[in-house]
Amino acid sequence: MVDARDLPIASARLDAVLATGAKFRAQSRWLNAISVDATDAQMRSIARLPFVATMWQLHASSPLAESLGTPAGGGMHDGMHDGMHDGMDGGIAGGGYGYMDAQLMQIDVPSMHARGFHGEGMVIGILDTGFNRVHEAFHSVEHPLNVLAEWDFINNDANTGIEIGDPDGQHMHGTWILGTMAAYVPGTAVASAYAARFVLAKTEVLPTETPIEEDYYVAGLEFIEAQGADLATSSLGYIDWYTPEMLDGVTAVTTRAVNIATSHGLVCLTAAGNEGHDANPATHTIIAPADAFDVITCGAADSAGVIAGFSSDGPTADGRLKPEVLARGVAVASVHATAATGYQAISGTSLSTPLIAGATALVLQARHDFGVSTLRSALFNTASDFVLTGTTDPLFVRGYGVISALDAAKTNRAAEDINLDGAINAQDLAILLSSWGPCADPDLGTGFCIADFNFDANIDAQDLARLLSSWGG
Repeated sequence: MVDARDLPIASARLDAVLATGAKFRAQSRWLNAISVDATDAQMRSIARLPFVATMWQLHASSPLAESLGTPAGGGMHDGMHDGMHDGMDGGIAGGGYGYMDAQLMQIDVPSMHARGFHGEGMVIGILDTGFNRVHEAFHSVEHPLNVLAEWDFINNDANTGIEIGDPDGQHMHGTWILGTMAAYVPGTAVASAYAARFVLAKTEVLPTETPIEEDYYVAGLEFIEAQGADLATSSLGYIDWYTPEMLDGVTAVTTRAVNIATSHGLVCLTAAGNEGHDANPATHTIIAPADAFDVITCGAADSAGVIAGFSSDGPTADGRLKPEVLARGVAVASVHATAATGYQAISGTSLSTPLIAGATALVLQARHDFGVSTLRSALFNTASDFVLTGTTDPLFVRGYGVISALDAAKTNRAAEDINLDGAINAQDLAILLSSWGPCADPDLGTGFCIADFNFDANIDAQDLARLLSSWGG
């Protein structure tokens, strides 16, 4: 979708601002705004320009002492909460997913893979700190990392990897996020959307936190949308310079940009934050842009689906439900951020968010008919808590619960429509016949025995008869 907000800023106006001596930082066509570094005298000159309606002066702030990487916490505080652990305990998990098995099983990603959805044809945008792409999981022969486009908004160049002058750890957080979606080492670490293409935006500055990062975020989101991305995910957030009353869906700069992005049809996901929660539904700890109207705001649970103690709660200042959905955010497996081999366990809503984003990409791949609104409804109405209770968490902590990629994709689809294309036809018959016989591993759940309509752990004549009786539907 294109509207008047997509019109570029007139070059003559940009030139007039820079003629004052101000240094260009970023610009936003959506907000009709320019971000610059300027002295007081230069700011006074800019204010006198006839086309300047409003000016904001931004100041830096310091992160919390526990900061590591660029987390999704208050003012970008520790996105790992309990931190990062080198290595993975317990060896390689079951199936071909290795260390990533449990976190993907929890949200039914393997069931989507079994139906042929691995992210093919999908474009996922990521806003983060930078991306170190030396790890073996990004260089497999079968599914190497596919980067469609990238831009470093901090250094204003096309390299989102490690650059001379980058602070130590600048790239770590973004590398973890990318790894949860793009890793591919069969038997060791297979991620959710390894066949997708990625647009990478380096927008987060270490070690200090400053509102200027929001300007980079907005520019990065516009860049992702301009590349034709299907969805954008960020495990970033901002709160130090906002009061709780400002988390109203219309105030924060990044929130306003996300609102525009979703109105253009770009699916957006963001971390709720790691500020903790309480039993008081009148208070909230979410961070911007988690308060945006149609952003999918992601909280964190453990392997059993129990809410993580650090996961931020809602509602928004105007009373809307946030966070809306959950995935695992405790000891999430991803690639080692500083080495070519090895894997790490990281905790935070920073990690639950890309798990949900990768699963969402598979849902969109299966359901080309879904837009922002219908996708949100499908994810929410099939999430664990809503399925169980028919309602959402009154404390604004869990939202609708843990997502199910498979059930979301099956929304308004017949069970016999195995490939979820809206018709029961020869393609579904071929899948059934290729799976004929006992289920390969019924203990993994019915999602893997994808043509076992009567749940008897066998694909046989009864299942064939049911498919044929529904033919063409």
